[in-house]
Amino acid sequence: MAHTLTPFRNEAYTDFTQPDNRRLMLAAQEKVRALLGREYDLLICGERVRCAEKLTSTNPSRSNEVVGVHQKATPELAARAVERAHQHFPGWSRTPAADRVAMLLRVASLLRERKFEFNAWLTFEAGKTWPEAEAETAEAIDFCEYYAREMARLAGPQTVVQLPGERDEMRYLALGVGIVIPPWNFPLAILCGMACAALVAGNTVVIKPSSETPTVGAVFVELLLEAGFPPESLCFLTGSGAAIGDILVGHPKSRFISFTGSRDVGLHINELAAKPQPGQIWIKRVVAEMGGKDAIIVDSECDLAAAVEGVALSAFGYSGQKCSACSRAIVHADVYDAFVEKLTVRVSRMNVGAADDTGFYMGPVISAGAKQSIERYVEIGSREGRVVAGGGTVPADGHFLPPTVIADVDAKARIFQEEIFGPVLSITKARDFSHALEMANDSVYGLTGAVFSSIPEHIDRAREEFFTGNLYINRKCTGAMVGAHPFGGFNMSGTDSKAGGPDYLLLFLQAKSIAERLR
Repeated sequence: MAHTLTPFRNEAYTDFTQPDNRRLMLAAQEKVRALLGREYDLLICGERVRCAEKLTSTNPSRSNEVVGVHQKATPELAARAVERAHQHFPGWSRTPAADRVAMLLRVASLLRERKFEFNAWLTFEAGKTWPEAEAETAEAIDFCEYYAREMARLAGPQTVVQLPGERDEMRYLALGVGIVIPPWNFPLAILCGMACAALVAGNTVVIKPSSETPTVGAVFVELLLEAGFPPESLCFLTGSGAAIGDILVGHPKSRFISFTGSRDVGLHINELAAKPQPGQIWIKRVVAEMGGKDAIIVDSECDLAAAVEGVALSAFGYSGQKCSACSRAIVHADVYDAFVEKLTVRVSRMNVGAADDTGFYMGPVISAGAKQSIERYVEIGSREGRVVAGGGTVPADGHFLPPTVIADVDAKARIFQEEIFGPVLSITKARDFSHALEMANDSVYGLTGAVFSSIPEHIDRAREEFFTGNLYINRKCTGAMVGAHPFGGFNMSGTDSKAGGPDYLLLFLQAKSIAERLR
């Protein structure tokens, strides 16, 4: 099967400076705008369910605009979803791998056809600007194409030593029911990546999207069904994580949990999954990606203009709401003042407004609660350092904050140590490169990091000593590309899952060794 697939190539980004592309995107926005406010069902292995209690999703750029109305699943429905998915697992897992691969390639094709529509959903519900939405939809396509090829590879014969007088083989089997819990900040790409990896490997899944961005998930699940994934292979449950999360994770028939989100929730999931429940016959797997406090080191000798641009884009792309975002710039004393001055000028050119309006670089943060939390950190940071950009408010009907830069921050300050998840960057002065590495590693997290340097010895040291799952040299620390930059972090950043890499599908499979004595 593997030889029939062309080599993987990343999806090209749409150039919105081209008038035809702009017209297509504007038309997609109008099409999606006409669909705002619709109600969506729960899906439980083909059964569509509505509940008495509803969950409403709104546009973070226009807080009174309803994007979608969703059901609040009950604990009873959550348990039913796991039971049904478990019931249908044997049949789905025996579906030939070639058929599952074909379905996933069809998902990629449909996403490609409707790229602008999914971009539009992301602008309205997740507050993503056109370029950020385009990058996310392209990443979802990449996950489908890449994991289809990986499953084709893993479904074939695996190389093992052949002992004399034996026929020895190893084959990969699906695990069972997977609980897929994606985050609000990548409600298409990460949901797609986690769910499709599990499905193409032969597992059934129960998808529980974030309550901030459930509509993107609902629209994507309908696309999965259109692509040929049978209704029995998946469930889609919206609702309160507090009400149904522990039911899904702790159910004795759930086999693994694939989670992306906050450190505290991830640790709770890991703890709950580790405790076997009555009737449970396996040790559950937890695949977790849990955030970061990512640093970029700016060395004494480097392309300072490139460093300024890399830090600015890494810190304020999608309003800093990426687990890979740079929230700490650690700058060598020799170039510190020049860096702060140039970065302040660069950030001052970043304007803020509605995500669907191409006149703005930065859109909103996701919610009123997120905005309040970030504002508290800015207040703390104003006492821990010197605010050189931002720090105020943006008067608008939405959850907007300006890009904020706080210089002269001590390595033990709260804004240096704690994940803020918003458009706030701290800058800290390093005595030398060793001191910079020491401060960069002074974190409970270890997701992404970058070094801007033209000193080969320092770059080599960073390769060895900068303790982070994804390290970038002389480039920004966001924008991991499927296939090229397998993504996942160390320490409290999660289980280093390496999404978009050759190890990822193995997290959803188990290997069976078979030895046959020959006569």
